[in-house]
Amino acid sequence: MATFFGEVVVAPSRAGVDDEESAEEAREETPEDREIRRELEKKREIDVLWTLKSGASTESSADEPFVCSKFIVAIGHNAAAFLSSFILDSVCWEVVGVAKLWNEWCRTSNTTNVLPTDSFCLFYRLISDPTVLLCQCSCYVAEDQQFQWLEKVFGCMRKEDLQVTILSTCPVADYKTQESTLTLPSPFLKALKTKEFKEEVRCPLLEQPNIVRDLPAA
Repeated sequence: MATFFGEVVVAPSRAGVDDEESAEEAREETPEDREIRRELEKKREIDVLWTLKSGASTESSADEPFVCSKFIVAIGHNAAAFLSSFILDSVCWEVVGVAKLWNEWCRTSNTTNVLPTDSFCLFYRLISDPTVLLCQCSCYVAEDQQFQWLEKVFGCMRKEDLQVTILSTCPVADYKTQESTLTLPSPFLKALKTKEFKEEVRCPLLEQPNIVRDLPAA
């Protein structure tokens, strides 16, 4: 326990104890337990299906990476609803892919013919420019599935000259500022960018020590 703010406290290590507990659990695991664990791991695998060619669904790894100049990803119900209301509310877009996943909070079906309000992950292509893609991800992607989601989705695209824009939301109560959150306009928009992004940023940058979490951070 620290006696003053900023004191560096070394916590007692449980590394050896954790190793012993893991070894004991491994010894106690039965063949039935291992089979159940394998089935759960298999069930949590993410499938990304594309209909980019001739309307036929193909696995993401089946074809060569396709050209994508701009990829806009809306994560969460609010961001997905924003896309539905202001961008996808036209005939300029077509559904070209779907990500299917299963976890504690998400049960996706095998159809891509779903409403934008459903808990789903859909990919759209701009008809006038097929290199522009949107992703509407309103389903929950668990921590152990986030890297797999990124690997399978971005593994389908060529990385050269690819600009990725992430839209996400968080509660105002989580926003860290010296001002009172009661005086802040709601909603408001902040941005983070990489050093490779050279275009004009249309809103103020997110201040420290605010951070981005979960799939947007990944």
